[in-house]
Amino acid sequence: MADLSTVPVQKTVPGRLAGWRLPQESMPADAAYRAVRDELRPDVPPQLNLATFITTGMEPEAERLMAEFLYSNTVDGVQPLRTTDLAQRCVAALAELWHAPDPDSAVGTSTGGSSEACMLAGLAMLMRWRSRTRGSGGRPNLVMGAAVHVCWGKFCAYWDVEARQIPVAEGGFGIDPHTAAELCDANTIGVVTVLGTTFDGSYEPVQQVCAALDQRSARDGVDVPVHVDAASGGLVAPFLDPALVWDFRLSRVDSINTSGHKYGLVAPGLGWLVWRDPSVLPVELGFSIDYTGGRLSTQTLTFTQPAAPIIAQYYQFLRLGAEGYRAIMQRCRDLARALAVHLNQFHDLRVISSGDDLPVVAFTTGDHTSFTVTELADRLRQRGWLVPAYTLPPNQTNVTVARLVCRNDLSDILARRLADDITNAVTALRAYHGASRPRQRCNVLPRGSEAAPMLEEGGD
Repeated sequence: MADLSTVPVQKTVPGRLAGWRLPQESMPADAAYRAVRDELRPDVPPQLNLATFITTGMEPEAERLMAEFLYSNTVDGVQPLRTTDLAQRCVAALAELWHAPDPDSAVGTSTGGSSEACMLAGLAMLMRWRSRTRGSGGRPNLVMGAAVHVCWGKFCAYWDVEARQIPVAEGGFGIDPHTAAELCDANTIGVVTVLGTTFDGSYEPVQQVCAALDQRSARDGVDVPVHVDAASGGLVAPFLDPALVWDFRLSRVDSINTSGHKYGLVAPGLGWLVWRDPSVLPVELGFSIDYTGGRLSTQTLTFTQPAAPIIAQYYQFLRLGAEGYRAIMQRCRDLARALAVHLNQFHDLRVISSGDDLPVVAFTTGDHTSFTVTELADRLRQRGWLVPAYTLPPNQTNVTVARLVCRNDLSDILARRLADDITNAVTALRAYHGASRPRQRCNVLPRGSEAAPMLEEGGD
C-alpha cells in the first residue's frame, strides 16, 4: 500500500478526505442549507438505526422549546427562564428516583453527556483519595469491569490513574464482585459499576459489589466508594425494576450518572451527575462565578453549555411524569422481549440478552451455524436496518454479537417488519450456504395493545 503521507491527498482521495478551506465568497442561505443538508442526509432513517441508544425524536412542543432557547447558555445569569433553577429541579427529581437520603440537599449537575459526567465522578473520587492519603500514597487506581464505556479508559489516561480492569467471566458480561473487592487497595479511588452495559444491556450486580467491598473493609480497613455508571439504566430501572437495589440505598454508592439524551428521551447532548450528599463532593470541584449577570456555582468540566437540552429534559419530566416514563420503558422492554422470542425460534441463532434489563437484545450465531452474525447484519442493512456487529470484551473477544436497541420510536409496525426481515435474511443465508429450510411461520404472541407489542413471527 502506498504511503499516504507522501501522496497529495487531493489527487488520490478526492471528496471525503480532500482538503477543505473556508470559501472566499458567500452563497445564498437556501443554497448553503441544501449543500449541508445533502452532506448530512442519513443513509438510514433514525427509526431504523438499532445501533444507537440516543433519542431520535421528541414531541413538536419539546422541539419548539429547544428552538426557542437555542441561544441560551446555562451560565448566563440573566436568561429569562433561569435554566439553572430548572436544572436543579431535574437533579432533585433524579435524586429522589435514585433514593438519595435527602433529595433537596443532593448535589448534582447537568453535563454535555455521560462521558463528561463520568469524568467528573472520577475526578471527585480522585480528589477524595488525595485528601485521604495527603500525598503519601502511590499511584491511584480505579477498579472496573471490562464492559465499561470507553470514557473510563479516557479518564484513567487523562489523569494518570491505573485502570484495573476485570476480564469478563465465561458466560457473563458483568463485573465479578469478589474479584473487584480483592483488586482494591489503599490507592484505589473507587469501583465503577455499570447499570446497563453497551455490549448486551445487562445490569452489573451493584448490590453484590457493595457487599463484597463491605466485607473487604471489615477485614482489613480498605474502604472504597462506588460509582454507578447508569448512562442508560438510570432512567429505566427506577420505573421497571423498583425492587432492584443499585442506587443510593446502598451507602457505599457515592455518585450516579445518566444520559438525558438516551432513555431520558431528550435530544443530544445531555448528561446528569448526582452525588448522594454534599459531604462526598470535594470543594475543589466547585467554582463560583459572577461575571455573567449573576453568581453561579458550577462543577462542570466545560463552561459554556447549551440550555436547550436541559429545558427539554424539564419538559419531559413535566410532560410524562413517573407514569409516562414507566409506560414508555415498559413498551420498549415488551418489544425487546418479543424480538428475543422471535430470534430464539432459529436454531442458527443464540440470544445472549432478552431485554430483561435494558430494552436491548444481543445475539450471536450458534456453534454450527453456516453463516456469521456479521453476514446477517449485512443482510438487514440491505433492508434499511442498521444493526451493529462487534466483538465482546476481553476473554470473549472470539465471540461476535449483534445488538438491537429498542427505543421509543421503534413502533409495533416497524418491529413486525424487523421480525419479517430477520426471517427472510436467515432464510436467504441458509439457502446461500446450503443449509436447511426454516420451519413454517407462526405467531409467538397474539396481537395486542401498544403496552404489549406483538410481532408477526416466523422462524425455526
